[in-house]
Amino acid sequence: MKRAAETAGLGAGRPAILVNSCAVTAEAVREARAALRRARRDHPEALVLVSGCAAQIDPASFAAMPEVDAVLGNAEKRLPDSYRGLADFGLGREARIRVDDIFSIRETQPQLAEVVEGRTRAVVEVQNGCDHRCTFCIIPYGRGASRSVAAGAVIEGIKRLVGEGCREVVLSGVDLTSWGGDLPGAPRLGSLVQAILRHVPDLARLRLSSIDSVEADPALLDAMGGEARLMPHLHLSLQAGDDLILKRMKRRHSRDEALRFCADLRARRPEIAFGADLIAGFPTEDEAMAENTRALVAECGLAFVHVFPFSPRAGTPAARMPQLRPPLVRERAARLRAVAEEALARHLAQHVGRRASVLVEHGGRGRLADFTPVRMPFGEAGTLIEARIAGHDGKRLLAATPHGSAHG
Repeated sequence: MKRAAETAGLGAGRPAILVNSCAVTAEAVREARAALRRARRDHPEALVLVSGCAAQIDPASFAAMPEVDAVLGNAEKRLPDSYRGLADFGLGREARIRVDDIFSIRETQPQLAEVVEGRTRAVVEVQNGCDHRCTFCIIPYGRGASRSVAAGAVIEGIKRLVGEGCREVVLSGVDLTSWGGDLPGAPRLGSLVQAILRHVPDLARLRLSSIDSVEADPALLDAMGGEARLMPHLHLSLQAGDDLILKRMKRRHSRDEALRFCADLRARRPEIAFGADLIAGFPTEDEAMAENTRALVAECGLAFVHVFPFSPRAGTPAARMPQLRPPLVRERAARLRAVAEEALARHLAQHVGRRASVLVEHGGRGRLADFTPVRMPFGEAGTLIEARIAGHDGKRLLAATPHGSAHG
């Protein structure tokens, strides 16, 4: 986005601020509005723009904000032409809306996070949009239909990143495991992963972002079980651990299928670590259903859990279901977070006293292959170091210095 804006000449004279909004929860939308008000207050002379999913879904409400000069859609924010002429609108409060129908977008190009000095990981977006309609989710209306980047373009982009010094690439997408469904021959994600590993031999680490376990194809499972450069970590879109709630969410997996998926992959790759998204306080959830979700954390052996208090999004079926009282939603989210913190502590404790390969990042941080964060008080960013894990602080591991003491 910055590159597109600069190509159009934005910011050359008058400062410009672009807020990229999220719509996954109502709180995220409130934060975007607060950021826009803060941007105008702190920089009254600047051109203030807003883009992202919240702006795509409800452009008129953002255009009505006196702090906003222009609204750009999710497709438009990547195109230099979308930014042309914006600086000529003056300091007036009348917003300009440049938002088209996101469902008319049928193709996507690889979006590569450039390697910044001192950073060792790059994110490569290989898929965008979603064809599913989970009852709680507004995101398809912000991102459009599922569309994939061709394998050849992905591979060439990753080769460039590796040539610039990138050691680890993360494949990302709104619905990553649907990659390929819109391409000729409908290839699956597993074939893309195997092709990247085959054609980019100098890539040290390949990692996947969030996946939908029900869409994982046999080639992907084979790669996860047998390819050492494919990192033993998966973040799963589980959302709940109760079958009735899963049905009401319109998820496509059952509780037992989630358990079997984790058990099968752990048998193939014993060192694998799982993360997951879980929603607390979904409409109609009773205490027994909430307990099923809490129990899923231990039964699946989850290490990294993102807990979301249910947030009704206007226009979704779940917003029309019988809602739980907000204090109860917050209480269940707090209990689920406590379970998640205990699970993370168990996971961290398993590493203490062992030696492990750490990819050193900037700022004295690092990651194990299974994505566990490590405090690294030594080592140059971009290097892989065998370090002894001396302890943990409940959130990350603490590596011992070459002299043997732990640093927090």
